[in-house]
Amino acid sequence: MPPADSGTEDTLDLKLPPEVAALSADTPTAPADDDGHGPLADLLDNIAAWDAAETPAGSFRLVPVGVDRDLALITRWMNDPAVAEFWELDGDEHITEKHLSAQLHGDGRSVPCLGVLDGTPMSYWEIYRADLDPVARYYPARPHDTGVHLLIGGVADRARGLGGTLLRTVSGLVLDHRPACTRVVAEPDLRNTPSVSAFLTAGFRLSAEVELPGKRAALMIRDRVLRHLL
Repeated sequence: MPPADSGTEDTLDLKLPPEVAALSADTPTAPADDDGHGPLADLLDNIAAWDAAETPAGSFRLVPVGVDRDLALITRWMNDPAVAEFWELDGDEHITEKHLSAQLHGDGRSVPCLGVLDGTPMSYWEIYRADLDPVARYYPARPHDTGVHLLIGGVADRARGLGGTLLRTVSGLVLDHRPACTRVVAEPDLRNTPSVSAFLTAGFRLSAEVELPGKRAALMIRDRVLRHLL
């Protein structure tokens, strides 16, 4: 959510630590494709292969974005005033395409996805390595911390508890499929009270308030060791 959620361009400018750079050196230098595969796709343990999850609202799956297939839909969502207030990506398709392409043709540390509920795309997600993101400069990050950004696309899907349900589901998928990850983190804008409330409902705890570029954020954390208690 640039700049409201640690901008993608800043993320891609952050230098990789030596152990990750070494992995890159042993891998062909091809850009990531539209399904989130690329030289360092394993930074997020191949999201495209993650299982669907059953939720109270239906069967849910994360599907990595394909620009040709999904650009018009995501652009429409970004131009909803309630979304644009925090994501700041409203405008024509070129703006959305630039944001998506920076991730899809990056090094694999951030993967944009559609959230598909019972076969219908209804939300947009970014699953990212928070420990490799500029946000790590603002909190005591741990190796393999995994971050999530979320927007619910349709007005009809908002204000009925879906946010909390899906955040619990997606953070659970992260913990299920990323064994090295001990916690899922997020940094919603403190002004976005429905978002903060949804994270709390999903089993995240408010760890701190942090000053990030462009916003004051609520640092939300869901710990693996507490996932069955909260």
